[in-house]
Amino acid sequence: QVQLVESGGGLVQAGGSLRLSCAASGRTFTTLAMAWFRPAPGKEREVVAAISWTGSTTYYAGSVKGRFTISRDNAKNMVSLQMNSLKAEDTAVYYCAADYNYSEHPDRYPYWGQGTQVTVSS
Repeated sequence: QVQLVESGGGLVQAGGSLRLSCAASGRTFTTLAMAWFRPAPGKEREVVAAISWTGSTTYYAGSVKGRFTISRDNAKNMVSLQMNSLKAEDTAVYYCAADYNYSEHPDRYPYWGQGTQVTVSS
């Protein structure tokens, strides 16, 4: 089992920044691929960013590319999402997810955090 706990959400003005963190426990973090998801119109959740267990492979949704950065610290069992130049449409609950196989599809991830709310005021 893998337990995930997100933190760092909050209220920010458009153009501002937030840093989300996800702490993992329960299994060997260094072998886990990690990703951030958020709800999207017509979908249950869409991938925001994903990172392989080595950190050598990353993926970003087109809507956040150039603004968001995913990173991981295997020594701290943590993955982060740095969000810059935030827009009102980034407002959502952001979920951290983990799996032993890298993927950009939410249904491939068996382990999920409880979510953290990000609200961007325009």
